[in-house]
Amino acid sequence: MDSSNRSGTFIKQPYDYTAFIPKTLPPDPPLTIDFEIMTLLSKADRCLGRLDGITQTLPNPDLFVAMYVKKEAVLSSQIEGTQASLIDILDVSDPKSNEKVKDVEEVINYIHAMNYGLSRLKELPLSLRLFREIHEILLSGVRGCERSPGEFRSSQNWIGPPGCTLSTAVFVPPPPHEMLTALGELEKYFHSSDDIPPLIKIGLIHAQFETIHPFLDGNGRMGRLLITFWLCQQEILSQPLLYISYYFKMNKIEYYDRLMAVRKRGDWEDWIKFFLKGLAEVSAESTDTAKRILKMKEDHSKLVNTSVKNPANGLKLLEILFEHPVITINFVSQELSVSYPTANVLVSEFCELGILHHGSTAQRNRKYIYSSYVDILQAGTELTEKL
Repeated sequence: MDSSNRSGTFIKQPYDYTAFIPKTLPPDPPLTIDFEIMTLLSKADRCLGRLDGITQTLPNPDLFVAMYVKKEAVLSSQIEGTQASLIDILDVSDPKSNEKVKDVEEVINYIHAMNYGLSRLKELPLSLRLFREIHEILLSGVRGCERSPGEFRSSQNWIGPPGCTLSTAVFVPPPPHEMLTALGELEKYFHSSDDIPPLIKIGLIHAQFETIHPFLDGNGRMGRLLITFWLCQQEILSQPLLYISYYFKMNKIEYYDRLMAVRKRGDWEDWIKFFLKGLAEVSAESTDTAKRILKMKEDHSKLVNTSVKNPANGLKLLEILFEHPVITINFVSQELSVSYPTANVLVSEFCELGILHHGSTAQRNRKYIYSSYVDILQAGTELTEKL
């Protein structure tokens, strides 16, 4: 059976280029859910279940969620080429002094877009309207802000290396009128009832969204946000503790190759296998991260209780560090409503205990880092290569 046009058709356009017109979901012929897919689906379900379960044990879920969102934002933005690291995002004491300020602003926009979308889902289901609202936040005041934030494209876009044209592009999404039709069908599919398991369904939706490429900029980030929003809307996750961008970043070439195989050969099955494997891997990684953080918090709480002169203030500072792992003495003074000398003594005690470390050599407004916490979270976000 020839499945080359199973997901859509490449059609010659008037200006001598070929664009891809996607077929509606679900795939036709239907997805073949073989033993390997069933095994991967079962594993992904179990891993996501464990991750959601550990959420219920977190002493202050909001603090952990805020950090997970920051990590996902950094990873997703790095895929697009930003050079901001997690520590750049955490150190917002003076953002204007950061030479990566534009990259930092892009990541912060992603955080705002994620938080806005999750809040909005309580009153508005996944929809094209919500996409536009989130996209406007994502591109506000940063690179791409001149490319119609919050609006679906009215011109042709394309994907390829810098300097390529429509005729030399790696992939050309559907032209605007076809794009709007495909988007409308995708929105219907969000809310359709079928026998396709939810984790497979969101894999199909993500690939279809990236193929439609409805915005002039920010499609990759929007497509990755879509995965988190779907999992939360379907109540598969009660909190967004999943950083799928980690898997896409580590397997960037295969990610793009699998998407292209869907378009060129209708190979939905291998894409779904790749996607389910990623959900399982990052869920297991996220669960392990949460466990390590909980154990560290327990150990440090005991240490503070037995070794700090004022344990009450010490425990308050420890709680603050889970939201603000990069601090100054002035910041501690303000947050705890204590004098500067009192804050200084407390920070010094934390340094002696090895909880805090000097983050700068400057004597004035010196920064201190909750290094053990940052090190756990920072795994996978180090910029060791140009993405």
